[in-house]
Amino acid sequence: MTNKASANLRTLPADFRAIVIGASGGIGGALCEQLSREPGLGELITLSRSNDGFDLLEEATVADHASHQSGKPIHLLVCATGALTLNGHSPEKSLRQLDPDVMAAQFRINAIGPALVAKHFLPLLDRKTKTVAVFLSARVGSIGDNRLGGWISYRSSKAALNQIVRTASIEVARTHPRAVVAALHPGTVRTNLSAPYSTGHRSSSAEESAFSILQAIDGVQTTGSFIAYDGSAIEW
Repeated sequence: MTNKASANLRTLPADFRAIVIGASGGIGGALCEQLSREPGLGELITLSRSNDGFDLLEEATVADHASHQSGKPIHLLVCATGALTLNGHSPEKSLRQLDPDVMAAQFRINAIGPALVAKHFLPLLDRKTKTVAVFLSARVGSIGDNRLGGWISYRSSKAALNQIVRTASIEVARTHPRAVVAALHPGTVRTNLSAPYSTGHRSSSAEESAFSILQAIDGVQTTGSFIAYDGSAIEW
């Protein structure tokens, strides 16, 4: 069921500017639709490889798109990128299945790419008001919560992303004291990425997930945190 209600983003300034990176994906697209219903939205910038040539793996394109936003402060940044299955390679069930090339590709997409986004876009956050930058992570990236094993490449790449977000939040706080930089687990969402692995798990549609994500974003107060779609904290 599609949610047509506003998430009521109350903590962002009036006429806030939002950027969604990965806007052509299942969650990214739903976030753009949900944001378009927010009464406080001033401008929404959507970036993706398929629509704008935004290539997460090519720093020149990341830097180029960031330069277009120079002088126009960002109040909300959502990096909704990531990959679970690459070139037909499903997550490993054991160490025996580990492929170094697949693992390197996971790290490029899930960790290095978002790190480049952080490098070029976080300095553009508004310094005068509260701003939020969220990077979509995954609960399986939690080291403390890992009780089942498996999925070593994906888990490790998301754990690396969490460390990138945590480290970036410390640096950003020195120049943007009102900025909140966080990693966020969107839950199991029925998208092309997670559909084969959602059996037996509580799942939500992309629209439902987008609504919850924006409510979690509105509620997050602590920079450098790792939270779930319902706002609850996840151990590192």
